[in-house]
Amino acid sequence: MSEESLFTRIINRDLPADILYEDDQCIVINDISPQAPVHMLVIPRLPIVKLADAKHSDRALMGHLMWVAGEVARMAGVSEAFRLVVNNGEGAGQTVFHLHLHILANKGSKATFSEDNL
Repeated sequence: MSEESLFTRIINRDLPADILYEDDQCIVINDISPQAPVHMLVIPRLPIVKLADAKHSDRALMGHLMWVAGEVARMAGVSEAFRLVVNNGEGAGQTVFHLHLHILANKGSKATFSEDNL
């Protein structure tokens, strides 16, 4: 990628975001334009453009992103009913070209966590 994505700039703290969770492999933020009462994004620190661009060597990271999605859904109180969406490419609705997973839940409220949850 020749230019840093919006998410890379958030990861680098060049842009503000409501960061709910982070570890050495990813961050989770509330979506700034939510499509559901709970709408979080799981974003890998590694700037993979889209899911189909992930390499064989990224398998552990892909599994970690899925685990984090379940964990933050549990912390947000929506683990019993949520959707996990990945848009792959512009034709699928991807607008930020840095892989990310959408966690959407229709019940609950906007996710907020304390350090005790992390």
